[in-house]
Amino acid sequence: MKTDIKAAGLSSKQFELVGKALADPRRMAILEAIGTAREYSCQRLCEQFPVTKGTISHHMKELVRAGLITARKEGPYRFYEVRREVLAAYTAELLRRVARVAGD
Repeated sequence: MKTDIKAAGLSSKQFELVGKALADPRRMAILEAIGTAREYSCQRLCEQFPVTKGTISHHMKELVRAGLITARKEGPYRFYEVRREVLAAYTAELLRRVARVAGD
């Protein structure tokens, strides 16, 4: 699923999706784990986190939906990669919004 990233930042909807995705501590830990490698396998995530495959699948779906990761399927295996440009756009938009409020 491709996400809408404008030149000036994220769409309002994607900004909300990213915020929601990052608010969950387990999802944040999963994102951090994926970020330690160029690609991270679903099998490795299932080994690293003491939750069911269904729970991992749910968290991955939310991270993909927010545009924070991409998924690639190779045979029966899935591999994930962090979209650092989305994290950068989210950070820039968050700072812009906070600066706007602080400047009022």
